[in-house]
Amino acid sequence: MPTTQVGLGVIINALQLACRAPSVLNSQPWRWIVTDDSVDLFADPARLVRSTDRTGRQALISCGAALHHLRVAMSAAGWDSTVSRFPDPDEPLHLARLTFSSAASVSEQQKRRADAILLRRTDRLPFAAPPDWDAFLDVVDAGAQPRGVRLSVLADEMRTELAEASQLTEALRHHDAAYHHEILLWTANFVTSDGIPHSALVSAAESGRVDVASAFPLATHPERRTEMADDHSMIVVLSTDDDSGESILRCGEALSALLLDATVAGLTTCTLTHVTEDPSGREVVASLIANDAIPQVLVRIGRAPALDATPPPTPRRPIEQVVEIRRSATC
Repeated sequence: MPTTQVGLGVIINALQLACRAPSVLNSQPWRWIVTDDSVDLFADPARLVRSTDRTGRQALISCGAALHHLRVAMSAAGWDSTVSRFPDPDEPLHLARLTFSSAASVSEQQKRRADAILLRRTDRLPFAAPPDWDAFLDVVDAGAQPRGVRLSVLADEMRTELAEASQLTEALRHHDAAYHHEILLWTANFVTSDGIPHSALVSAAESGRVDVASAFPLATHPERRTEMADDHSMIVVLSTDDDSGESILRCGEALSALLLDATVAGLTTCTLTHVTEDPSGREVVASLIANDAIPQVLVRIGRAPALDATPPPTPRRPIEQVVEIRRSATC
């Protein structure tokens, strides 16, 4: 089907949803260029968190999630998208080019996925076990993983070893001053348009009830979810066949799909990359899933109490800071 020009308002609305994608330390390491016939996604080197994400892998996963969020938003608005990943071999920061054509119809599932963008939150508290887990996995399998991305569910008997790897990873960073300075910078009290607000952090008592978790500065609010003595989430690992940029970008797309499908199913999620950022931690995760793939990201999935207050959304940068319009005057 031939590419059709989409109204600028539709694209801006979709990009606002795309920018709700999760990113490493909520750094939002992306920028978009809207032309007459495409939307182009670029990694923004000024937004990289270089001590936390030394290779840029987490930034690429973040951009992949934003790319998928955009496709979901455009689908719900009645537009099919065609993606060319890394379209310019001489420009490694140019991650994707999207063109659009009018869709024949919009399904209820497409609408629910787009609605889930605004409902999804990263929840660092303990979870109850997810109900109807097998049915949820059927939904995820039906969505099909992007080429080169694999999804594995960590077996319950492997949980203790993963928790030990998680704790060891944080211990190895104990004397990394640059890393801790960066974490403090992105979790400061004054964050307004990026970073992780204190409302999204956990207290010391809360952190002790989650065995696989990233270590952030501790909050001082009253203890929440006290009825849960520990975490009963399921842990899912997304892996790739190789460490190429395209594979990691696709992994971010798979992450977005997993998080949105979980939200549609009424489940709660927390994305984790601290274990896979460390080579030794990565080796441990690879041995636990035993599928000859390279672990990229972990996700805790479970259920939050029905009466829990919905946490406020984490901040996002104003759309004019991340989008550049390059359309001709007649468009």
